[in-house]
Amino acid sequence: MATTNDLKNGTVLKIDGQLWTVIEFQHVKPGKGGAFVRTKLKNVLSGKVVDRTFNAGLKIETANVDKRDMQYLYQDGDDFVFMDTDTYDQMTIPAATVGDASNFMLEGQMALVATNEGSPLYVELPPSVVLMITYTEPGLQGDRSTGGTKPATLETGYQIQVPLFIEGDTKVKVDTRDGSYLGRVND
Repeated sequence: MATTNDLKNGTVLKIDGQLWTVIEFQHVKPGKGGAFVRTKLKNVLSGKVVDRTFNAGLKIETANVDKRDMQYLYQDGDDFVFMDTDTYDQMTIPAATVGDASNFMLEGQMALVATNEGSPLYVELPPSVVLMITYTEPGLQGDRSTGGTKPATLETGYQIQVPLFIEGDTKVKVDTRDGSYLGRVND
């Protein structure tokens, strides 16, 4: 248990049986009445963001969230298998928990896995990853970078939009948050 005075960004709270992360908080002391804490909370599982106000000094239950760097090993049916590189323990995480991160994961890649009491909450990849384009339509003479975009299939099977001049077998940097093309990578 913690009080509202102990709140800080990144703290995970357990409210009504659900886990919420504090995105931002502000202690408010109005001229009249008691002090309170205005917070913006994000649901750990659904990603929903809500505003919530607590009276100052109120006791709030905090949750212990363990974040570890784990290596993605392979996909087993609908589940994904990760390994803790320190203890070599393996963890099977359902596809629903991995979410959109699966579009950018290659075997052997590192990811941040958050768990609460042994159950996985979410998988977080670095902000950008480098992936190979396996297929895209060939560019035509006169295609310029300011032109348009065309679909390209990554080695994970996910499709993104790339500039017209990009060809197959090219390494590109991809934003893992929204799947956008960030640029070519030269080895």
